[in-house]
Amino acid sequence: MEIELSSGALADLYPTIGATRGVVLVPDLEGRRPLFAEMASGLCATHNWNVVVVDPIEGFEVGLQGPNGEDLDRDQVVSRLDDDVVVTDLVDAANRLEIEPVAVIGFGFGGMYAYKAAAAHRFDRIVSFYGTIRLPTHWRGRAQREPIDLFAHVEQPSNVLALVGTDDPYTPAADVDELVRLGVRVARFERAASGFAHETPLVKARPKDASDAWAQAVAHLTPDTER
Repeated sequence: MEIELSSGALADLYPTIGATRGVVLVPDLEGRRPLFAEMASGLCATHNWNVVVVDPIEGFEVGLQGPNGEDLDRDQVVSRLDDDVVVTDLVDAANRLEIEPVAVIGFGFGGMYAYKAAAAHRFDRIVSFYGTIRLPTHWRGRAQREPIDLFAHVEQPSNVLALVGTDDPYTPAADVDELVRLGVRVARFERAASGFAHETPLVKARPKDASDAWAQAVAHLTPDTER
């Protein structure tokens, strides 16, 4: 079911009967697509969760046009996003799930926003699959904050789980070490690149790592009494 969020962005809501938790699912840079529809449906069916898929770029009010009317690709749009608007959308999506508690799961670009959502104090658990830890130069913008800097405002960093590959340029070892120092739970996957747990060709190439990463993510979101 498609719903409209506070910014005007559209999101996909997947409710289930007797849900035990809610999950806001934030896709990678490519946004909402059948891959995430299948993922959301699977999480609903397998774990009895209510899930909503939110694409932060769809809420960008100026759209995908440059100052001279030229088309911008989604990577070029990131620097124009307003963190306050995006996180407000994620909180709005959480409220629309009509279940507590609510977690965030994000991938890559979406994993970066999962980190940023941790500072909103709305979500009980955060799972970031290879989320960008520090903004690359071309993503920096007036309303963009450094993801790692926001951990100063996170009450329980151990509620954040970072699943990272050691061959991912957006999760360099020094930055991952800093997450550990800040109290974030970190699982490293040797020689894995970004996307190894959700992009189909990479999952097929690293099925054990993908399965292990998802098992850790689900365990992080499952209360001790249900394990």
